[in-house]
Amino acid sequence: MTTEIVTPKELHKVDPVFGQVSFDNHEQIVFCNDKDTGLKAIIGIHNTVLGPALGGTRMWKYTNEWEALNDVLRLSRGMTYKSAVSGLNLGGGKAVIIADAKTEKTPEMIIKFGQFINSLSGKYITAEDVGTTTADMDLIRDYTAHVTGISESRGGSGNPSPVTAYGVYMGMKAAAKFQLGSDNLSGKKVLVQGIGHVGETLVDYLTKEGALVQITDINEGRLQEIENKYGATIYKGADLYSADVDIYAPCALGATINDETIHRIKARVIAGAANNQLANEVVHGQLLKDMGIAYAPDFLINAGGIINVYGEIVGYGKDEAMRRTENIYNTTLEIFHFAQTQGITTHQAALAIAEKRIEERKREK
Repeated sequence: MTTEIVTPKELHKVDPVFGQVSFDNHEQIVFCNDKDTGLKAIIGIHNTVLGPALGGTRMWKYTNEWEALNDVLRLSRGMTYKSAVSGLNLGGGKAVIIADAKTEKTPEMIIKFGQFINSLSGKYITAEDVGTTTADMDLIRDYTAHVTGISESRGGSGNPSPVTAYGVYMGMKAAAKFQLGSDNLSGKKVLVQGIGHVGETLVDYLTKEGALVQITDINEGRLQEIENKYGATIYKGADLYSADVDIYAPCALGATINDETIHRIKARVIAGAANNQLANEVVHGQLLKDMGIAYAPDFLINAGGIINVYGEIVGYGKDEAMRRTENIYNTTLEIFHFAQTQGITTHQAALAIAEKRIEERKREK
């Protein structure tokens, strides 16, 4: 007797999980579901060679579950390389909760998610990301020790966004030094796309240095607030990618550098906080190189947040976190020069350095 497995026809339209390009040898993927709270979450654990997988939890109303899966896989993989290239003894992981953070988030949902994290016994450590907050991390901390970015009143390092922004600022200055001949951003035209917590702090750094900052965001009220607070100019053009600026700083969601946008980009430097800015890291990384645009690898220059929360694990404070984050300037310059001498893209150069560290640790083990 044989058992026939019937697969719905619609499943044949997409690749299986292991066939996803973004799967990239993930060690573990955990699907979390709870009917009572409405929780639907995915935890991706990409690599734990250097240490436990640490990465934030993103809450987003994805169009469908395959979109959520692809996002968590890409983000998780990025965290592996972010920690490795930054010299941290951490692996890469990420989580997504499929929900609208403004209308669907409840304390019960966050608690249940914390219980799922606890069931992984420390293999994955979470932190805040888009759609989650320090308060959410504090609530999760009541149900598991495997969480960072908790409030300072509870012994944590608090919101990591300001440190993330400082790292992006340092990486941007290094990219300007390489491409424009000086890391002085005074008078440089910078377009910041996305002015959440990280984007706002980046605008603050830039305006204080005298950069000519333009801002864009889907939230009109937020634009007015930042314009009034920092004197930045709201971008009024129809196509932000063809804006006449020196530096483009993507600080919203990823994949803004894609087949539709890349040939319109006029900026000479791309340096921002968003994860996975290149829709296709091989194709679009090479195109940027061919176009003579200096791209600061996102997983390097936005590493300030993880550097900050790593202090909760190993015991250093804010001053040390800022010192380590400031070093992103030197690492970015090293990667630009390495890419130039090897004739490869900056993304490939950063990956090579990260992968070398992981392979060395494998051999040690």
